[in-house]
Order: sequence, then structure tokens, then C-alpha cells
Amino acid sequence: MPRHHDNGISNPSSNPTFEDIDRQRRTLLKGGGAAFAVAICGVPMAMPFLSNSALAAPPPSFADVGPIAFSNIAPSTDDAVRVPPGYLASVLYAWGDPVSSGPAFKQDASNTAAEQALQSGMHHDGMHFFPFWNTAGAFPVASSTHGLMAINHEYTDDGLLHTDGMKTWSAEKVKKAQAAHGVSVIEVRHEAGGWQVVRPSNYGRRVTAASEIGMSGPVAGTAAVKTAADPAGANVLGTINNCANGATPWGTYLTCEENWNLYFVNSSKNMTPLEKRYGIDDKGAGYRWQEFDERFDTAKHPNEAHRFGWVVEIDPFDPTKKPVKRTALGRIKHEGAVTTLAADGRLVVYMGDDERFEYIYKFVSRYVCVPSNKEACAQLLDEGTLYVARFDADGTGTWLALEHGKNGLTTANGFADQADVLVKTRLAADRAGATKMDRPEWISVNPHNKDVYCTLTNNSQRGTAGKAPTDAANPRASNVFGHIVRWAERAADSAALSFEWNIFVQCGDPDLGVAAKAGDIKGEARKFGSPDGLWFDERGVLWVQTDVSTSVLNTGDYAAIGNNQMLAANPVTGEFRRFLTGPKGCEITGVTSTPDLRTLFINVQHPGETASERSDPDKPKLVSSWPDGAAGGRPRAATVVIRRADGGIIGT
Repeated sequence: MPRHHDNGISNPSSNPTFEDIDRQRRTLLKGGGAAFAVAICGVPMAMPFLSNSALAAPPPSFADVGPIAFSNIAPSTDDAVRVPPGYLASVLYAWGDPVSSGPAFKQDASNTAAEQALQSGMHHDGMHFFPFWNTAGAFPVASSTHGLMAINHEYTDDGLLHTDGMKTWSAEKVKKAQAAHGVSVIEVRHEAGGWQVVRPSNYGRRVTAASEIGMSGPVAGTAAVKTAADPAGANVLGTINNCANGATPWGTYLTCEENWNLYFVNSSKNMTPLEKRYGIDDKGAGYRWQEFDERFDTAKHPNEAHRFGWVVEIDPFDPTKKPVKRTALGRIKHEGAVTTLAADGRLVVYMGDDERFEYIYKFVSRYVCVPSNKEACAQLLDEGTLYVARFDADGTGTWLALEHGKNGLTTANGFADQADVLVKTRLAADRAGATKMDRPEWISVNPHNKDVYCTLTNNSQRGTAGKAPTDAANPRASNVFGHIVRWAERAADSAALSFEWNIFVQCGDPDLGVAAKAGDIKGEARKFGSPDGLWFDERGVLWVQTDVSTSVLNTGDYAAIGNNQMLAANPVTGEFRRFLTGPKGCEITGVTSTPDLRTLFINVQHPGETASERSDPDKPKLVSSWPDGAAGGRPRAATVVIRRADGGIIGT
């Protein structure tokens, strides 16, 4: 995520710092979960199914991590996407491209707000491929040539978004910026000419910062989320700062609201303790929405901010269904919401809170995933227990329940009820005694043994004056390179309340000659930093994406590492190979694949971003011309398709 998302706010609490059936089950889960609902929940999905002639063969059995056989590529500072020999990369869907039968992108940024609402939003982030399915055989078969893509659009760069940047400001510009946020759902198909967006499509649509979104769970309808415009506290206008993601076993998309606080200001300058804990101040981050949409001024609408910071569920296959903010999963700066199943079939959701000294969470549903219909499956996200992690120095850990009446979460300590605990999730985690981590980012679960991995992207404030000291789980002071932590839940049960953990890798550059910055990276990649995106493919290969801030990219400690990149790691040996490098000033993020692992999708976010992180307000930045290559053209975030030239499985 861009550096301006890590806005210098630090957790002020005083917490301690520190094989046939199984293969078929995993194959179904890999495709986005829709068939899992067929096989486990017992109901077919309400979606079209393709003829057998249009479907790819079922994926092979990925029982073990096979060899990672591609050639390690060198770091790059080129304004291009680089992949290993034998691989092809092409742009599928860039900012401003029509979602369905919408208007084309204009390089002078003269598209209107109404047009932007029908086009791809800015700054692609997390995403997921949802295949269409055929249920004619003994098992549902997932297509690897036709499906839906749900893609997050995290934030806007107004210097690029508008013809004259922010030299002038208006209600129309606010509407356009809001239309460039949110999520795209697009239909995609692989044909003789390669992967294409299907246009027109009955599925193609946008969810934006102006879309109507429901609320469910313990907070819905409570006083904390009621406003003059929504006295029932049941419907929110919009979702913003959509960062990482997840997908449910019943085939829906989870999009996560990360740095939502940056859009709010408190014009009275009398910030509440809760606002301060979440980073709301009297300045904001320069989006200036409150000037023409006053709900983003908490002095005028104090409850509006309580309606953001949630995980939002979207059904990509049903354009008529309103997205829902699932409040039982807590209100934080959600980096992701990765789902898996516990030993008894309950749903488990892992989540990170991306800021210095924040926490790692998981949610365990109350009920087992065996209802009789898809709607009942969705209710699993509304009832359950939210936990926060404590990492102990002896390599063990405990999940602490954020449940009213437990772990100090009482009325006497300022928590009126469970809804209050969830609105104040960070304060509840402080009180419970969770371990402050070095910016918890993406989380992924190994499909073979259920081990869980989390990227801790960096924390230059660790161990500095007035900040939390190092601890076992965050062992480096001024941690500029970051690390990846992993843990094994007790008895490999994702619902367990205890775990064992270790550090999978400390990132760095051994050529710097500084022990504290050398890292311990194994394999040919040797050097990388600021791990962010994280994803296991079905073979069990761990893919790691980096987000080095453009304020330090290719300078100082990062001078020899090059542009942001994606690497593949063997979780058994810990060896890394560099698979992809991005264009100038970009972040590499968002990763998903087709069920057969022959197509990989990644996102290139904010190509051309400069050290200031956002354009000069009066004119666009032109550091990069990717992907269009047009002289003087605006750089555009985009989804990239990667395939082997021979059509083989990615990474082999």
C-alpha cells in the first residue's frame, strides 16, 4: 500500500510488543469457493454453467510443493513489467477501461464523474478470480477459461484523475473521485487471442464510494452507526480505501476498508480519543471530500466514521444483491480477510491491521458451514468470536477473545456491549493485551498443512525513542526491510486458541554489509524488502509481493533492490526466486489464478508514483508512461495476465 497510508500514527497502548476427497476439496476451494458450497453446503450456485467444450480440464493433483523451476530474474528499474524467459505478460484491465458497455478512457482525464462510475477505478489492489462452473459430472468442474474478476480500487491520485488536477475543486471532482474508489466486477474469458474482458456483460459493474451498502452483525442498527441520513443505521453510502481481500467458501468476495480515516476530518479540531486512536484529525490526507460531501466532517456527522473500517461482502454473480458490511469482523484498517475452515467446519477469517504497532486478528464463526442455502452460509459472518493474537517470547501464542465481559472488555472499562467492542476494536485489542506488530499486511494459509503466514512490511519506528521496543516476534529495531511471520495452530485446527510461531524470513540486502539489515533470505533472489501481498497457490508455492515506498525506492538501503517485485518461495526450504518486476514507481499487489494454475493475474498499482506519493495537485506526474507508453500520457494502474508461452503451469 502506498506510503501515505502509513501516516505516522502509532499504537499508543502499553501492551507487550512482542488424497481423492481431500484433493477435490482443495480443488474446489481454489476456484473461488462456489463449488464448495455445492459439495459441502448442499446447494447449487445460482449462476450460469458453461458447456463442457468451454471448460478446461480439472487441475492436476498438487500434493506437494514441486520444483520452482523458472529462471530467477534480476532486479530492474525499467518502466516495464519483466517476467522470466518463457513467460508472457499482457495488460487486461486498466484504470478508465469500461467495465461493460461503458465509455472509453480519455488520456486528458476529461471523463466525467458519471463516466468514471462505468469504468475501472484507480489503483488496483486485491482481487479474486471466480470461475463459472459445470455441474453435469460427478463433481462440479471449474472453468479456467471463463469467470468473473472482483478487483479493489484502493485510492485516487487527484493530480492524475482530473484534467487540471486539484488546481480547482468542485462537487463534480469529489463525485469523480468517489466513483474511482471501490470495486470492479468484470467478466473475463480466454479465447484464441488471449484473455479479454467480456463486453457487454450482465455481470460487469462497479461498487463505489457512492453505492448503497448494507450493514449486518452486532453493530448494525445501533446508536453508533445511526445518522440523520440513515436513522436506522442499516445502510451506508459507499466503501473506500479497498485494499486486500478474501473470498468465501460460498463464492462471494470480501473487500477490506483499510485507511478509511484519511478521508475524514474533524473541523472542530476537538478529536475524540476514539478518533485519535484511528487517526482522524483536522487535516485528513488532502482528499477534500468534506468540502462538498459534509458527511466526511466528523464535527458535523460524528457517527459517519463508525460506518467505515469494515469487511464488505459482495456477491459477484448477483448484480442485484446489495453489498454488506460485516461488522462482526471488527473495525480496523483491514488489510485482508482470508478464509479457511476449522477442523469442525466452522469458518475462520484471518485479518491484519496495517499500521505500525497494530495487531493480527481472526474471526471464528459460531456455526458450521453446513446450511441448506447460500444465504444461510453468508450469515456465518455475523455470529462468532473475534480474537487478537499475542505472540510470546517462547515461540507460543494465544488468541485473546474480543468479547464483551472477557479480557477486561467490561462496562467499567468503557465497553458498553459487544457492538461497542467492535466499533472500538483497536481499543479492545489494546485492553486485551495483544502483541504490537510491524505493520501486519496480507495473510495466507498453506493449503497443505494449514500453517498461516503474515507479511510485516516494515516499521522504521520500532525501538526508537518513545516507541515500543523490539520483541521476539518483531526483533529488529528500525525495521526498514520487514519480515514474514508464520504460525501453526494447535493440532492444525484453524479455530484453536493457541499456536506455535516462528519467523519465516527477515528481508534485507546482505550486500549492505550491515548485520541488522542483511536479512536471512535463502535462494537466488538474495535481496528484497517491504513484503506486502501474500498468496499460496494450490501447489503450495508462496507468492510474495513487495511495496517499497517510493520515498525510498532505489535509494539508500533500497538502492540495489530495484522496482517493486513478486517472488516465489518454497515454504519448506525457505528459498526465494524473483519472478516479476514492475514499472517505475509502482507497487505490485493483488494476485489470483485460474484453477488450473496456467494463468496468473497480478495488479500494478500507482505506476509512476513519485516520492511525494501523490501528484502535484495542479498537474499530473509523468514519471512513468506505463502501460500505454504514450508520450505525455497518464500512467494507469492495471491488471496484468501472466502465462507460460507453452501453456504450462505457472512456476514449474
